[in-house]
Amino acid sequence: MARSSTPPTSRDVAQAAGVSQAAVSLVLGDKWRGRVAEATAERVRRAAEELGYRPNLAARNLRLGRTRTVLLVVPALTTEFFAGVYTGAARVAAEHGFGVVLYPSPEGIGPAKNPFASARAALDGVIASSMAADALTAIRGDQLPLVMLDSDPDGSLGAATVNLDIADGVRQVADHLLDLGHRRFLHLAADVASWTFDVRARELTARVGAVPGTSVRTVRAPLSIEDARAATEAALGAPGPRPTALVCDDDKLAAGAYKGLRRLGLRVPDDLSVTGLDDLALATAIDPELTTVRLDAELFGERGMHALLAVLEGRTPQGGDIPVELVVRGSTAPPGAP
Repeated sequence: MARSSTPPTSRDVAQAAGVSQAAVSLVLGDKWRGRVAEATAERVRRAAEELGYRPNLAARNLRLGRTRTVLLVVPALTTEFFAGVYTGAARVAAEHGFGVVLYPSPEGIGPAKNPFASARAALDGVIASSMAADALTAIRGDQLPLVMLDSDPDGSLGAATVNLDIADGVRQVADHLLDLGHRRFLHLAADVASWTFDVRARELTARVGAVPGTSVRTVRAPLSIEDARAATEAALGAPGPRPTALVCDDDKLAAGAYKGLRRLGLRVPDDLSVTGLDDLALATAIDPELTTVRLDAELFGERGMHALLAVLEGRTPQGGDIPVELVVRGSTAPPGAP
């Protein structure tokens, strides 16, 4: 069948296959089952292929009420972790003909202006971090098909939740430090109202508290290196026995703790062992390199996008938390080790 110089239309496909344009729409829109005979559907597909027909996706999406666009709501674009989440989500989206739009809500700035006159008209669904819940509410994204990341599965706004196994990561940190002989712990906690940070505090207290003769003291700091430095100096300058292990909610807090310890004349890990959580590039840029928990941000984004596609298609998303891994480096040692 020769191809003409002008792009073929659905009418051309219908004529070549000997069917109506409605039948072509049903077959190429994958809605033919039970309405068009299988032999007819095969004839339509063969005619479309021979003619080189490509459907007008923009017009088709308008008819179906679908834009094949997903919104990813994150706290900020400047963090290495959420850049990885975006990369993973965008990779899976592209494989399924979707695009991903980022909607950041940087701390101290507030949610960006809603980029859509109506989110419901512009989007098929939303993937959102629980750390950006305020921004999600501001654009009424919770009224769309929604997948939540780092969110309490028992109280999530979303149709599905995707979580890293943060609880297990904290247990791995605690067990590592306890096995080294540490009994006095300082927890440098992120001063952020988020389920994921609540899990870290709860699991650390429970795991360490199960061992007799242990103690955990908690101080809070915003997620910045300078705030973490100041909080570390204040906590270790207080009277009482000095902790031997400093457990930080993320690697950025750990980097700030390093600065605070140096100002106090304390050495890592000789005077205090320090751990982080994330395994950012920062973890191997500081000296000694940081013992931390590796989180696969790209896999996290991939799973989030797969879950949203399942929700959109009426399927049950894959269950189970994403495993995490403790990476032991030079920042931890037995108490008082040279």
